[in-house]
Formats: sequence, C-alpha cells, structure tokens
Amino acid sequence: MALYGPRLVVPIDLKKKPWQQKNPLHNRWHPDIPPVAEVTAGEVFRVEMVDFSGGAITKNHTAHDVKHVDPLTVHYLSGPIRILDNDGIPAKPGDLLAVEICNLGPLPGDEWGFTATFDRENGGGFLTDHFPCATKAIWYFQGIYAHSPQIPGVRFPGLTHPGIIGTAPSMELLNIWNERERDIEENGVKSFKLCEVLHTRPLANLPSTKSCLLGKIEKGTSEWERIAKEAARTIPGRENGGNCDIKNLSRGAKVYLPVFVEGANLSTGDMHFSQGDGEVSFCGAIEMSGFLELKCEIIRGGMKEYLTPMGPTPLHVNPIFEIGPVEPRFSEWLVFEGISVDESGRQHYLDASVAYKRAVLNGIDYLSKFGYSKEQVYLLLSCIPCEGRISGIVDAPNAVATLAIPTAIFDQDIRPKINKVPVGPRLVRKPDVFKCSYDGNLPITKNPSTT
Repeated sequence: MALYGPRLVVPIDLKKKPWQQKNPLHNRWHPDIPPVAEVTAGEVFRVEMVDFSGGAITKNHTAHDVKHVDPLTVHYLSGPIRILDNDGIPAKPGDLLAVEICNLGPLPGDEWGFTATFDRENGGGFLTDHFPCATKAIWYFQGIYAHSPQIPGVRFPGLTHPGIIGTAPSMELLNIWNERERDIEENGVKSFKLCEVLHTRPLANLPSTKSCLLGKIEKGTSEWERIAKEAARTIPGRENGGNCDIKNLSRGAKVYLPVFVEGANLSTGDMHFSQGDGEVSFCGAIEMSGFLELKCEIIRGGMKEYLTPMGPTPLHVNPIFEIGPVEPRFSEWLVFEGISVDESGRQHYLDASVAYKRAVLNGIDYLSKFGYSKEQVYLLLSCIPCEGRISGIVDAPNAVATLAIPTAIFDQDIRPKINKVPVGPRLVRKPDVFKCSYDGNLPITKNPSTT
C-alpha cells in the first residue's frame, strides 16, 4: 500500500539523550558534520526535535535545573539534511534554498513547555542586572492556547515556530565567523552598556570542545577533535540563518537560505510554542520539543540573483523570510515606549538596546500594579506574542523603541482609567514563578524612582 503524508526523516525518542537518538543530534555549525538524511525538492518531510536543552530543563517544580544548566550544550539541532533536486543533483554553493513550513507543533504526548531566566552568573539575560536569579514557569498547551499555573490570569494563543533554521557554513565562511568573533572577544571595547550590565557577559561565544556534539562524528577521534575546535556555537544568528528567533515563522512561512556547501545541509531546532519580540529573558520563549513538516525548493544561482553582499566577500549575505498567513488576531494593544536614557538618567546616543530595555522595564513596572510579581511579568513579556519595534532611530540623541502588549490575554482590564488601579485579594496573583537565590556578587541595577 502506498504511503501518504510527510516522510519522517529525523525521529526523536524523548526517553533517550540527544546523543542516543537514531539520528544523533548536533549543537555546533561546521561543514564536515555529515548529513543524517536526504530529501528531494518538492517532497514534504517531517523533522522532530528535542527542546533546546535536550531535556535538561524539566517540568519539576523548581528552578534549580535552570540555574545549573550547562550553556555549552545548547542548542540541540536535528539534521543536517541533504537536499537534492528532482534529477538527484544536490543543492550547490551559490543556490538559494527555499524552505516552506507546511505544519508544526509539539510532539504528541509532550504538550508542555517552559519559560525561564538564567542565573546572572550562568548566562544572564537582557535584564539580568534587575533580575539576577534563575526563575522558571511551566506552560501547558490546550490546542493553540497556553496557560501556566505559575502566572495565573493569563491565556493566549501561541505562534509556534522554530527558533533555529539554517544551512551549514562553508569552511571559508566558518573561518570568517571565528575570526571576527574572536576579535571582538579579545579586542572589543568592554564598554558599559544597558546600565552597566552587558559588559559582564561574553562579547562572543567562541568554539569550545566542552559539551560539543557533532552528530555522527564519534567523540575521541582525531576528526572529532579537529572539528570541535573549529565548529561555531549556535547562540547567534549569522549569514546562514541559524538562531534568528523570528516569532512569525509559523505555518505557511518560507525561509530563503543561502547555500554554502553541497547539499545545503539544512538543520533546525529550538522549537517555541510562543515568543515575544526580543525573547528578553534569554530563555524566554515557551521552549518545547516539537516537529516541523517542511518542503524545500532549490533556486539555482539564487544567492547572486537575489542577495546583495553587505561585506567584503560574496558570503556576507543574509536570508530572506516570508511570513506565513497564520497568526493570532488581536485588536487592542497597550504600547510602552522607551528612550535611550538609562535608569541612572544617563543619555545614550541613539542606542536602540537601551531604548528597548526602558520599554520592557516600563511594561514590567506597569503590569506589576495589577497583582503580578515583576518576575512573572518579565517571563510573560518574553513569551507572549508581543510586538517590539524600533520606532525612531534618526532623531538624535534619543532612539525610541516600543513594546506592544495584547490586552485580550489577561482576565482583567489592564488599561489606565480615571479611578486608581484596583486593589484587593482579587488581584493577588499567586503562586509565583519558581525561583532560586542569587549567590553572586555582581552589582544589581536599581531604579532610583521606585520604592
């Protein structure tokens, strides 16, 4: 009997570790990581994925797993997948790979996820100077909706998407990545940014053999040692796509990825049930295991035809993303503005990061007036489908950023009114998120205007 439906090319067994899977996963980018599957252009195929931590972060009622998670392990990617045309000829360097997301969702039987903040000494986040503790909230899925016992009074539809989707770099491109990222780590100005906090985080995440996973390449071999010392970490987005965290890449979306190696070697992972623009808590989407059903087309010579290099070589290009027609429908939003003046009152010149930080802090402080802890709101603004914008980047000296929050996700009216904010037991939102103590000694930023 003929088979119908997508062909499963990368299966996942959630009872097994990432390195124990039938098709071993990988957490680095390198051209020599061998493909685990092969598909033909036009074929709809299914890829399953573990969550970004590979199961290290659980739904146990504690944040200790977040506090002590190994940041060198992330992300666990499914693939690489070699792409052929209908004549059996692989994608070639210089082509564009058009990847259509036909369907996606959580793995059946594993309909839950988590949002968290890393400990400031172990990864931190966008607001780690205000929120240094590891925290976690568990979300449960009911169809397209998510709710969390740790953040009561909120329910919203998720815009499910992969955080990471990309092609393998060529050796030339990998060398470019490593050279420029090593340069900024070794010679970059460790200036005080974001109210004197980002300088405490690494300026780049350089190759490391520790906790490195290279798919089919056996650890302990000379080949593994060579590749592990060269392979790029998956933390930032780059020319190959990678960790772009674009929340709108859901059903019907297309990604046009540059091809740098024969076969393209497509990899994907870091599935999100929902995410806000910026993913501000860093572990900030609703992280989950999941699946993608994909269809690829090869646009021969598409890199030269459609992508203009923004750099010294033809490799300095970036993907194009075509947003799909499916997204939650919200008609009413509450918008918070931020400008590039920090909590100490110091002016920053057209700094969109400082402006967006101010917008997020304004949103957190405002929503905490309605019975939520600030930790609850911080996680919430990281994972709900909120809209972040750079609203002004030319009117010196202030950059202006905005954060728009859909009001319909709350079970109470959060808009300002003539009367004061309601108070009383009805608005007390308990229990709180799971939280660890902060045991470091880095300074914590305070807003001098708050009590």
